[in-house]
Amino acid sequence: MKNLDYVLLLDCYGSLLTERQRTLLEGYYDDDLSLAELAEPLGISRQAVHDSIRRGERQLELFESQMGIAARLKNARALFQEIEILCASLPEPQKSIITEAARKGKALF
Repeated sequence: MKNLDYVLLLDCYGSLLTERQRTLLEGYYDDDLSLAELAEPLGISRQAVHDSIRRGERQLELFESQMGIAARLKNARALFQEIEILCASLPEPQKSIITEAARKGKALF
């Protein structure tokens, strides 16, 4: 099973990768292509694709350890989700106003 955490990392840091790594990672994670499907048009082996994807994943992990953007996004989403849940017990109109603000905030992240 593919680790979907890399999808978020790719969204955050994909532009920092080489074009080839970004293309392979996007094909692998976003388009759910197999190693063979990625290798064939490039005329390279599945092993070469696998190695490039692993190097890209390590690079994404390094970027995250240095910058922490993906972790902050996850935390922000969790906070907005918690606000929505807590708003359920509020009376109207405060409930609607705060719930809508939380939904808008969550959509930003």
